Amino acid sequence: MNYLAHLLLSGPEARWRLGGLLGDFVKGPLNGERPAAIEAGIRLHRRIDAATGTHAAYRDALKVSDPGWRRYAGIALDIWFDHLLAQNWRQWHPLDLEDFCAGCWRDFRSDSRYIPPHARAFMARAEQFKLLQSYREERVVGLTLERVGQRLRHPVALQEMLPELNAGREQLEHNFNALLTDLNLEAARFRQHYSGPDKP
Repeated sequence: MNYLAHLLLSGPEARWRLGGLLGDFVKGPLNGERPAAIEAGIRLHRRIDAATGTHAAYRDALKVSDPGWRRYAGIALDIWFDHLLAQNWRQWHPLDLEDFCAGCWRDFRSDSRYIPPHARAFMARAEQFKLLQSYREERVVGLTLERVGQRLRHPVALQEMLPELNAGREQLEHNFNALLTDLNLEAARFRQHYSGPDKP
């Protein structure tokens, strides 16, 4: 799952949400350098990624792409799933997407000292250009795929996958809805029963 999905699945608490976003930027063991709730959100992010990779709906969704793209299909699918989430946001959250994102960026500023510089730079761009909200537009999805593909060790024109993703939209929507429904339950259980050494 990508940024928007992780923010959604992190639940209503601001520091858990920050951890949910930081999961893409913080690697390695967690040793208490950050507040307990932020590290719990990072742990939840990792749980969600692990659950996604083994979920039947996700594995089925990967088959939409031509086998020649198989190495990169997961990258493109994560971005496409944020596109589907942004387009159908009110199905999953009561707040408007604009209000949800604005609230996240506002809340995160008070914990900026715990945010790595590269994550802080991403958040600034996302807020300024309304990046997560713009995922509703296919044009932005194409540009995002292009940028991500150029950042790979061996650059790949990932934007060329867009027609296949669009052609498989109906199946991918079905896969996404099944996956996010289960991940919502998994994340809620994790938040409710979390009892790690750094429990908030």
